[in-house]
Amino acid sequence: MDIAVRRAIPADLEAVVRLLYEVQEVHAQGRPDIFVRGGRKYSDSELLRIFADDRRPVLVAVQDGQVRGYAFCIYEETPAGSSLLPMKTLYIDDLCVDESCRGRHIGSRLYHAALNMARERGCDRVTLNVWSLNTGAMRFYEKCGLSPLKVTMEQKIP
Repeated sequence: MDIAVRRAIPADLEAVVRLLYEVQEVHAQGRPDIFVRGGRKYSDSELLRIFADDRRPVLVAVQDGQVRGYAFCIYEETPAGSSLLPMKTLYIDDLCVDESCRGRHIGSRLYHAALNMARERGCDRVTLNVWSLNTGAMRFYEKCGLSPLKVTMEQKIP
């Protein structure tokens, strides 16, 4: 049961949409004050445009002919400024593995494929955000070698 990681194609749309709903539900359960239940991040037409955009590659992990996970990536460049050095970053906007397939190293394969893609494009770093409610994802990313860069704090106002 080999896992192949490749760029997403239009034929992957239905599977990616299913996974987007899965991610949305995790977030909506954890933070119903922020996330809409039953929603999703992108429309079909937005997804197809993203699939074709070389600045925003979407990787999919395929096992047994089925899409088992994805990684939405965005290349970012920060120009030199008075307070920051120039940086080339691959930002992982979203990484998901089908809930029924977790524990099979699919997420690791996706992450390392993104990391290799970043190296090939001359990036200095890979970054991502993770919601604090998603402790499993935080443990996964730490196992992959990521560490906190900055923390967003909040205080809810009643």
